[in-house]
Amino acid sequence: MKKAYYLFNPGRLSRQDNTLKFQPVDENGVEGQPRFIPIETVDNIYCFGSLDANSAMYNFLGKNQVAVHFFDYYEHYTGSFMPKEYLLAGKMQVEQTKYYLSDKKRVALAQKFVFGGAYNMLKNLQYYNKREKDVSQQIEAIDRYMVGIGDTKKISELMGLEGNIRQTYYEAFDVIINDFEMGNRTKQPPNNEVNALVSFGNMMCYTVCLDQIFHTQLNPTIGFLHEPGFRRYSLALDLAEVFKPILVDRTIFTVLNRKQIKASDFRRELNRCVMKDSARKLFAQAFDERLKETFKHRNLGKSVSYKHLVKLECYKLSKHLLNMEEYRPFKMNW
Repeated sequence: MKKAYYLFNPGRLSRQDNTLKFQPVDENGVEGQPRFIPIETVDNIYCFGSLDANSAMYNFLGKNQVAVHFFDYYEHYTGSFMPKEYLLAGKMQVEQTKYYLSDKKRVALAQKFVFGGAYNMLKNLQYYNKREKDVSQQIEAIDRYMVGIGDTKKISELMGLEGNIRQTYYEAFDVIINDFEMGNRTKQPPNNEVNALVSFGNMMCYTVCLDQIFHTQLNPTIGFLHEPGFRRYSLALDLAEVFKPILVDRTIFTVLNRKQIKASDFRRELNRCVMKDSARKLFAQAFDERLKETFKHRNLGKSVSYKHLVKLECYKLSKHLLNMEEYRPFKMNW
């Protein structure tokens, strides 16, 4: 079974027959114990330290459909190496572009992403409200905001409403999370532990959505809620709206309230809060376990993993763009 591998230390990646060899190298050039990874077990590679690899290595990774995602020192996502878009289809790209160019169709589809994300945020709050975490005020406010989603006429108006929903949602984090405070949402840079985890987790969710899009005929550069732009895959941002409450926020609540990640796993640098390698490793492990977790899908009648759920969402979106079946965002029921 294929899985994701996380490289937290700087080093060199090379090929040895059908095996990847990762040779860690510290800041003084001293080599550590090499790690050997059979290529057939690799799904994605996440690099949090500098990686030395040549073009032959990337050709080998591409042929084996292995994606590599890069993050900088401050946990910012900087880019991905993706295998050749072997599934990309002309008809799908034409239809996807048509939807983007039609203001009416684009707004209608973008509304679904916002509604799906808001609904799943609401389910998180309802879950904790039943467990003696009083977030009833935020629940009522988000309920009111959601009524107005269908009335929006422009993307900018919809984005503003989505921002209000998310701001209200984040206000509840200080009630849900024990021993840590989030305060206002800060991104560049995150000013405390919770904000650092949210930023890191959101980027992880973005890369999962991007990876699953590449396994379908969709073009990841053409989004609907988020504007297509240079150096980003806007469709992955759209899908991430639906899944961040399910994959990222639930993971954050778990690792902090169970004290798996502590204040000592972070450090302060000037005006920012930075995750130590211990926090990155612990969160990445918990996030990976969340992706592998299965549940009984109410429509399919069988168990699926959360990672596969993202791919199913891509298929649903594809059918919508081809006018085969209306897209309905996944809604969490627990």
